[in-house]
Amino acid sequence: MTTKRPNILFLMSDQHRPDFTGYEGHPVRTPCLDWLAETGAQFRNCYAPNPVCVPCRHSLAAGQLPRTCGQESFHGDLQPSSLTFAKRFSQYAYNTVCCGKLHHSGWDQMQGWRKRIGEELNVHTGFVEDRVPEEFARYQQEEGASDAPNFYNSLKRSGVGENPVQFVDEYTVDGALMWMKLQYQNGLRPHNPETDAPVMLKVSLIAPHDPFITDDPEAYAYHLNKAKPFTDENPLPEMATEKDWPGIWRPGKDLGKNDIRNAHAAYAAMIERIDDQYQQVLDGLEAVGQDLDDWIIVYCSDHGELMGEHNCWWKFKFYDGCVRVPLIIRAPKYFAGGKLITENVNLCDLYATLCDMADIPTPEGLDSRSLVPLAKGEAPNWNDESISQVGGNLMIKQGTLKYIWFCDTDEGEKRKEVLFDLSLNPEENVNYIDDEKYTEAIEQFRVRCAALGHGPNADPNYVNAGY
Repeated sequence: MTTKRPNILFLMSDQHRPDFTGYEGHPVRTPCLDWLAETGAQFRNCYAPNPVCVPCRHSLAAGQLPRTCGQESFHGDLQPSSLTFAKRFSQYAYNTVCCGKLHHSGWDQMQGWRKRIGEELNVHTGFVEDRVPEEFARYQQEEGASDAPNFYNSLKRSGVGENPVQFVDEYTVDGALMWMKLQYQNGLRPHNPETDAPVMLKVSLIAPHDPFITDDPEAYAYHLNKAKPFTDENPLPEMATEKDWPGIWRPGKDLGKNDIRNAHAAYAAMIERIDDQYQQVLDGLEAVGQDLDDWIIVYCSDHGELMGEHNCWWKFKFYDGCVRVPLIIRAPKYFAGGKLITENVNLCDLYATLCDMADIPTPEGLDSRSLVPLAKGEAPNWNDESISQVGGNLMIKQGTLKYIWFCDTDEGEKRKEVLFDLSLNPEENVNYIDDEKYTEAIEQFRVRCAALGHGPNADPNYVNAGY
């Protein structure tokens, strides 16, 4: 390696559905993200490996699907000292710095990062060694209790006000800006050779995660007049039932029109806030003498938000509003900007992609493919597949077809399989599983489902996706 490896800026949010962006046509004002999309590669069909915060972030870090890395549920953490992409880059002398949310709550709070800045550093009670169970039981939610009532109550309070999410994100951005000054404006201190090392800086915000409360009354009022709530009042029973998903709240019965409009307006205003904060980060780099064209800049979120679509709110589902995520990579020294890429990709692919761009060997056993050939227009044989797993359920997206397999339930009327064809039904309210036109495709999906360790014929020796 004769030249310095590239600096990397990794921007991430939580619960940002990709169609709530200016570059996808929504009235939300996102000039920073729009600029990244216009000058970078925009991956229009990127999917989360799990449509839930914690397991998705663990899969992203490990470059492995939830079943591969053993993180299919909300609770738990990667094994200590896992070979995350942060650890891989640290092994190659990168100064790896994360500001904000990682969702590592176990004994290993670093998971490969050399420096962490922000409010989130804390060990979950489940990982406290030699804890006294009866003492902790006094302060814990009852086992099996749902968070849905709390979310419903916060949803009813959507609007203008103070939001704890906002405070934490301000802490994150302030920490990132301070780190930049210490890293690049150290003329008054003795030179430290480590400041010459390549940088991987992650700035990870919580917004626009609920509660949907904004402190920007102008943005809220602006979007209150433009909000166009979803009106589909007939979610597929195969996809969502009140028994297994309590986040079904119907307009006119559970939620009034004003409740829904308030939530949409506040959510959009929160997205505008994160866009402004990312611009602060970019401006901060330039203020300390950095040329953004020398940096690889990535933006993504961990999952979307159903926002009342199909009468569903929150996450957990394989509807596109929840499982599809924004992904932009800006790297003018590697590929031209203005690229709109429609092939199916996955957040797990970022591990191999970043290794490829930094000329770092990609570890074996990952569920990760480099996106660089796609961005360059040099991937005629791309494996056009993306996979998501949650709670034992599986989604496989190939081309415009989305196959979903549900694990056994005690609800007799629930179907185990769903097939959407997004080219004919982007609204995802028609199940084509019994349509003879798709018989061959369904059989191929079932074979792939089994190979991924799911379904009645699940491979008991599943190791990984086999990429």
